[in-house]
Formats: sequence, C-alpha cells, structure tokens
Amino acid sequence: MICSKKRSTYLIKCTIFNFGTVSYSPNERFLSFSTSRTEVTHSRGNLRDPIPFILSLKQERDPEKALSLFHEYRELGFKHHYPSYAALIYMLARSQKIEEIEEILASMKTEDVYCKESVFMGLIQHYGKLGLVEKATDIFHRMGSFNCNRTLQSMNVILNVLVDNNRLLDAVELLHSSRKMGFRPNSVSYNIIIKGWLMKGEWVSACKLFDEMLEGKVYPSVVTYNSLLGFLCRNHRLDEARRLFDDMKVKGSNPNAVTYALLMEGLCLVGKYKEAKNLMFDMEYRGCKPRLLNFGVLMSDLGKRGEIEEARSLFKEMKRRRFEPDVVTYNILINYMCKESKVSEAYKVFVEMQVAGCEPNAATYRMMVDGFCKINDFEGGLKVLSSMVKSRHSPRPETFQHLVLGLLKIGNADGICFVLEEMAKRKLRIHWEALVSFACGTDTNAGGLSAELSSSFED
Repeated sequence: MICSKKRSTYLIKCTIFNFGTVSYSPNERFLSFSTSRTEVTHSRGNLRDPIPFILSLKQERDPEKALSLFHEYRELGFKHHYPSYAALIYMLARSQKIEEIEEILASMKTEDVYCKESVFMGLIQHYGKLGLVEKATDIFHRMGSFNCNRTLQSMNVILNVLVDNNRLLDAVELLHSSRKMGFRPNSVSYNIIIKGWLMKGEWVSACKLFDEMLEGKVYPSVVTYNSLLGFLCRNHRLDEARRLFDDMKVKGSNPNAVTYALLMEGLCLVGKYKEAKNLMFDMEYRGCKPRLLNFGVLMSDLGKRGEIEEARSLFKEMKRRRFEPDVVTYNILINYMCKESKVSEAYKVFVEMQVAGCEPNAATYRMMVDGFCKINDFEGGLKVLSSMVKSRHSPRPETFQHLVLGLLKIGNADGICFVLEEMAKRKLRIHWEALVSFACGTDTNAGGLSAELSSSFED
C-alpha cells in the first residue's frame, strides 16, 4: 500500500485536479473516491491537466514498483485510462517485463479501454528488437480484440519486424494476405520486403516484387528506387544503376539528394571520383540541391585514399557555398586526419567545430582520444577524455584500456586513477593481466603498482 505521506500527496493532487469527490474521515484508513466516467485528462481551454499516476511513474525507475503503483492508485479509486496504460506498457517493454505486459493488456481488455494504435505498434517494435517475433506477431493479430482500430501502419510495422528478424518468407506471406485482412499495401509495404530481399543479395526476387508493385498500381517511391540503386552501386553495377536512374525519372519519381549520393558513392567505389564530383555539381541544374551527405561522400572517398588536403579543400568549398557543416561532416574530416596521424590538425578542427557552435558527439570524442593514443600522446588523450566525460559521453572499453596502458608507460599515476575511477562509475572491468604483464617487465616496482591499482579498483 502507499505510505501515509504518499496518501496525503495523492489526496492533495485529487483535490487540486478535481478528479472526484473525496471523503476522508479520521476513523478511516483509506480513501472513498467517486470518479466520473469521463477521461481523467480533461481540458481547460488549450491546456491539459497532468495525470497524477503518470507524474508518479516518471519518478519511478523500478518496473516492479511501477506496477505496484499502478494497482495502488486503482485501489484508491483512481480510474486508469489510455495514457496511464500506455506509459506503463512502454516502461515495462523497455525493462523486458513480458508477463507483466500481458497482465496490463488483460486489464485494458477487461476495462474496455479505448486504445490508440501507437501503443501496439511500439510494443511490436520492442518485441522485434528482443527477437520475440512470435510475440510481436501475436500482438498484431490480437489488436482487433482490443478497443482499437488496426490500420495498414501496424501491418507495415510487423512486416519490418519480420524482415529485420530474418523471417522474410513470413513477411512475403503476410504481404500477399494483406487484402484479406482489409489492407491495401502501399509503397512502404513493398519497400520493406524489397529491402529484405536486397539484404540477402536476392536481386531477382527484389525485381519481381518491384514488377508486382507496378502491376498492382502501387507506384514506387523515391525510397523504392534508392534501395534498388544502392544495391547496384554497392555491387559495382553502374550501367544498370544509370538505366534505373533514367527509368525513375521517366516514371515521374524525382531523384533526391540521397539518390545522387548513392550514385556518387558507386562511382567512387570504382575509382571515378571526378565523375562523382561532377555529378554533385550537376545536381542543382537538374533540380536537386546538394546536401551535406553529398559532400560527405566525396570527403570520405578522399579520406580513404589519404587525400587529406583535398578533403580539407572540399570542406572549405562547402562552407564557401554556405553549407553549414554538421557533426557528421566534421567527424569525417577528423576521422581520416587521425587515421593519417595528423592528430594535431584534427584537434584544431575539433576546437573549430565547437567555436562554430557544433557540439561534438560521442564518436567525435572517441576518434580524438584514440587518435592521441595512436601517436602516443597520452596526455592529449587524457585531456580529451576529461572533456568527454564532462559532456556525459562514454569512451569504449578498449579506449580506456589503451589510455591506461599509455599513462602507465609515462608514469602518470593521477591520470591512471582518474581513468580507473571513470571506468568504475560505468562498471567496466579492465584486463588486469595485460596491465600487470605490461607494467612488470623487469621492473618489480611497476608490478607492485599495477597490483595495488588492481586491488584499489576492485574495492
């Protein structure tokens, strides 16, 4: 049961938000509570009042306690509606509490709660990520038994779950039986299955489905063409990709920046960088403005070939054309600079992006720390790692390991302790055998230091 303090808080909330007529006498140890059948979340003008249960749920991290809270509110007379059920289901799904989810779903059905389709789609996606395909399929087929309207959007969600979990044939079967369920598949439905065939390298099957789309008068979208083009370009089939590109325009589907980026990437893969660059500058004349990802394709190709100065020149040209670099663009430049051991130059770009108002992400920091470690500048790596953790990003375990070994090499005990403390906060374990082996060598004192650090860290 809710403790007396929580009970008092609940009573105050009920009074403030007018959720019902509350009577409470000193001789009673419970609340007598009558609520109307109207939705708990009522409107005042354009504002919606917060729901006490959801406010409490946001403060709770333990799913078991959250479930208990749900039942305690009900015992106190609170009538749960869709928002409360949805919030609890999402929390239980994130915590992988499958049995508890079924309990709440049963309650929803018993109470005949009006549900939005989104809660079931979210649940199907969660089950898909966990590999619980049968559960996801079961929810999809049971949706009609709840007070909920099932649409084509739900079918597309379950199709995606099936494809992502290597159940492509089941997805195809569902697609072909969709009309019996009252759905008319759209381009999204077909795109999902085409993606599945292409992931398996089944070009012929993907093309058959594409033809089936046309026969069924489902018009391919730019996403459909991009999937097919991407496959051809990745497999160096550029002549076919060009023909498909032309066919796409004839059929009235306008190429977008992604379409051009895929073709550019295909050209770069076969060593035709100049042609790829010309294609980017021709885009605008063809009615499609270049985007950052198009510049990114060219910069990545230059970086892979070690043409760092050319990549920097293209980066400057991009800014001259009034394109504002994002974190992905900066990361491309920093990544290849570090790979070419141009870490000091990469660090200047790292500083430059922050001055320009572009915040580094976790990948940016990791590349810089690894870059400094690569050139044995462990003090520089430690400096970046310090900034990284202040920004609430976390290095990879191997980055921690490499940095500790480097700091041990130069005898920076304070730095080692700082790194180990950060590892402890993240509950990461270091391979002490590697440290001890490295530290000892012929120096017994180094071995003692390593053993002492190990003992301190384990404590």
